[in-house]
Amino acid sequence: MSRSAHPAGPRHADVLPEGHYSAPPTDLNTLDEKVWARTVGRNDEGTVTVGGIEVTRLAEEFGTPAYFLDETDFRARCRAWAEAFGKDADVFYAGKAFLSRAVVRWLKEEGLNLDVCSGGELATALGAGMPAERIAFHGNNKSEREIRRAVEAGVGRIVLDSFQEIVRVAHVAQELGVRQRVQIRVTVGVEAHTHEFIATAHEDQKFGIALAGGQAAEAVRRALRLDGLELIGIHSHIGSQIFDMAGFEVSARRVVQLLAEVRDEHGVELPEIDLGGGLGIAYTSDDDPREPHEIAKALGEIVTRECESAGLRTPRISVEPGRAIVGPTAFTLYEVGTVKHLEGLRTYVSVDGGMSDNIRTALYDAEYSVALVSRTSDAEPMLSRVVGKHCESGDIVVKDAFLPADLAPGDLIAVPATGAYCRSMASNYNHALRPPVVAVRDGAARVIVRRETEEDLLRLDVG
Repeated sequence: MSRSAHPAGPRHADVLPEGHYSAPPTDLNTLDEKVWARTVGRNDEGTVTVGGIEVTRLAEEFGTPAYFLDETDFRARCRAWAEAFGKDADVFYAGKAFLSRAVVRWLKEEGLNLDVCSGGELATALGAGMPAERIAFHGNNKSEREIRRAVEAGVGRIVLDSFQEIVRVAHVAQELGVRQRVQIRVTVGVEAHTHEFIATAHEDQKFGIALAGGQAAEAVRRALRLDGLELIGIHSHIGSQIFDMAGFEVSARRVVQLLAEVRDEHGVELPEIDLGGGLGIAYTSDDDPREPHEIAKALGEIVTRECESAGLRTPRISVEPGRAIVGPTAFTLYEVGTVKHLEGLRTYVSVDGGMSDNIRTALYDAEYSVALVSRTSDAEPMLSRVVGKHCESGDIVVKDAFLPADLAPGDLIAVPATGAYCRSMASNYNHALRPPVVAVRDGAARVIVRRETEEDLLRLDVG
């Protein structure tokens, strides 16, 4: 790889420009286990490896940019969530985080259920062999075609998101002569400590039916009256990238209160409660996520305590970790293209990807870590901003991080914790080709989602 000389960039100093970064690490070659997949490490030559394979070799074989997913880590996280919640609860992997046929097979083999929220995700789940009864179907505006396909397939539950959807699902189910198992998604008025766009339980947003004003109670009345529906429980989701359990406690209390009202009015104790997902992961060393067994214990205690207080039997709990499973298991590998020093400010490091493969920084002001992975370096830390190649000033991958001052074109850098929402939200902006997803396990690597080609783009352009 090229190691061409270039003028020295800004080093760490007593005064740095305002930004989102911690103090420079004492050793830029150390990989924080918190943010990297569990089989990632450096070999004796200083090259980062995953599943025993050097990233330099992976770049040569699969190109860059590319997502590399640690299958061993993914499966281990599935097992950890399943074991933490046990046989008396259900874990639904949230497919929106990242979904492919290989992932569906892994979920099936590791005993997890699957949550989908579109016809495409449902088709992927069914096509890869996930039993329909282990699928939950979400979405705030499911089409009649999507609903019909879900009911025909026999999905285990449909989460009702509006009064109109109660009628739509009941109509389709009655036409098909079945009773469809459903939950009602309620908004509980909890403001999760997260970005405004991913907080989903306050009233002023598009998801669910509000508890406020008795709307959720009315939704229950309507669902219980319709022959085509079997109401099995209440669903709540308070946001994403959450570390504080206090929001879940308030949410559970309000949902259990609704269950008590349903019992008192209708003489029915609904058997299930879904607390959604949204559990955070470590994107930087400052993040401190909880382990699955801690989360399971805390949620179980919260629900049990609230039900005992209300005189209810404890319902079966469901959770929907997506990001918490797949997020930490993958990293995005880039090749450095240009290194541009702005005296007294920072160094701009341009890579061969950008907002087309990771929109989260631009969309949510998300923070990420980054490391030089094709070699080690003893150079001083250099305040850097990793940017993409797109025609947008907001095309930022990592806003502020420290990279070695001898970083040069041709070096490989990697951004960890990109397993969730990066490939799922990838785009063809500037007619970029979406990167492949490569699964790595025990010294072997295989493509599970191939890289797009120019032919793929042109095939859709029929003008």
